[in-house]
Amino acid sequence: MNTITDQEFNRFQRFIYDAAGITMASSKKALVSGRLSKRLQARQLKSFTEYFNLLSSGQAKDEVQTAIDLLTTNETYFFREPKHFELLKSLAQAHKPGQPFRVWSAASSTGEEAYSMAMVLADTLGNSPWEILGSDISTRVLQRARAGHFPMERARNIPQPYLKRYCLKGFDEQEGTMLVEKSLRQRVRFFQANLNEPLPQLGQFDVIFLRNVMIYFNGDTKRQVVARVISMLKPGGYFCIGHSESLNDISDALLTVAPSIYRKP
Repeated sequence: MNTITDQEFNRFQRFIYDAAGITMASSKKALVSGRLSKRLQARQLKSFTEYFNLLSSGQAKDEVQTAIDLLTTNETYFFREPKHFELLKSLAQAHKPGQPFRVWSAASSTGEEAYSMAMVLADTLGNSPWEILGSDISTRVLQRARAGHFPMERARNIPQPYLKRYCLKGFDEQEGTMLVEKSLRQRVRFFQANLNEPLPQLGQFDVIFLRNVMIYFNGDTKRQVVARVISMLKPGGYFCIGHSESLNDISDALLTVAPSIYRKP
């Protein structure tokens, strides 16, 4: 495996900050080296400098996206932080019929968060109109999210009634895996979005989850991202962040409801 120098690592720190607003700690040097070494082999390059020059050339847009995919950390699981899903259920139950109940998983990774939302809304709202959007910067994880196919151990936090109703157990060559049921997959739309750039016109949402992603941003980037995202929250809508995160010094546009849960006046 190629060794990455401090100077080369600094270049990739700047690259992922410019591309995604992510502040990468010096402790991630081994991670960067390990994940990008495969790309050096695939491209038959001798050094990380050669690879960085390729990314900077403007001639390899697909490779730039591949590098972003490899350098973005994507850790998630079903029904992570259960209180947020309890909130989602109570809001859906209180929603007045007519307008669709709209929810956005703004850093959806491989889709477990968005599908957890879908199970709650399918159970609570049934055939009443509802919509879930999931977005991520990484095309690699979005591909997996759309497939809705997961290792069975990822299902350990799914409530048993939901697991039986909305998931299919794999057999034979699919042993040890589960598939989110097709009619539920069709209710969730995934798309690529860089939260560090102007967002597409998505309309207004009743609930937005932006969880466990701000920890990778510096203060200025957090303020910009939160302002951009909550501009799409309906008045009275709810905004959930990770339990290790806070909006202190980030935004005063929302009211605190509980730790990690905010409401737009």
